This record gives sequence, C-alpha cells and structure tokens, in this order.
Amino acid sequence: MSAPALRPFLAADTPILAAIFVASIEGLTGDDYSEAQQQAWAAAADDEAEFGKRLAASLTLVATVDGSPVGFASLKGKDHIDLLYVHPGATGQGVAAALCDALEKLAAARGAKSLSVDASDNAAEFFVKRGYEGKQRNTVSLNGEWLANTTMQKSLGEAPEN
Repeated sequence: MSAPALRPFLAADTPILAAIFVASIEGLTGDDYSEAQQQAWAAAADDEAEFGKRLAASLTLVATVDGSPVGFASLKGKDHIDLLYVHPGATGQGVAAALCDALEKLAAARGAKSLSVDASDNAAEFFVKRGYEGKQRNTVSLNGEWLANTTMQKSLGEAPEN
C-alpha cells in the first residue's frame, strides 16, 4: 500500500466518508461494543446530508491511498478531535497516525496548548501511544444505547520551528 496522502474534505466526499465511518465501526469495534451499540453509533451516518454538515462544520481532512479515500479526521474548534475513522482494510498502514499528526500540527498552529478527544474503547490505545492521557470516563446515549468512551488529552507544547 502506498503512503497515505492528506487533503481537505470536499462535500462530494460525504457518501464515501459515511461508508468508511460505518465500516470502521462495524469492522473494528466488535471487541468493545455490542452489535446494538455499533448500530446505534453507526446510525449517525444514516442521514448523509446531516453527516456532511458535521464534516463541513469542522476542519476535516481526508486520507487517500492511490487517490481513494481510506480515512478521515475532523478538528472541532481549535483543540478537539471530533472524528477519526479509518477503513478496516487500511488499518495498520499509518493512516490514522498521518491524520492525527496533521490535526496536532493544525491545532498547535491555531494556538491550542493541548488537544482532546473522546476516544472509543478500541481507539484509546492508539491515543495512549501518541502521548494522550485519560482524563475521564464518559457514558454517552446514542439512539437508545449507552456507549462508553474516554476523554483524553495531550499537551502540544511549543510549536516546532521550521
């Protein structure tokens, strides 16, 4: 697999990113969440127009391999990772790391001193390896199901000099 390239989100990306969102939840979270929880979570992409609005409301980056989207991540405000999803077929290839690296740099450039994320149980280890620390456990109600996640935070320190 080629190295992932990053580009800004375009409205036309909405259907494929909604499909990646659902595939990621269905394919990667089964050890931590029940099928009913996965379905409730994935339902956030059922209304593609609303999902597209959510993506457009944040700084959303799309990771592509050979021109095809394989993942995406959104920076909400200047200091919160709202979404970070990678297609199951592209995991372990540096896609999430490339997206997270970019969001950390963008957050620092926007003046953020730290970056937070509400990490799903299956994503928490990825963020721990990147220097994020768990701050609190959360229980979120989605479409009639309760899901747990962890608010994690990383200090961005001083922006690197070029």
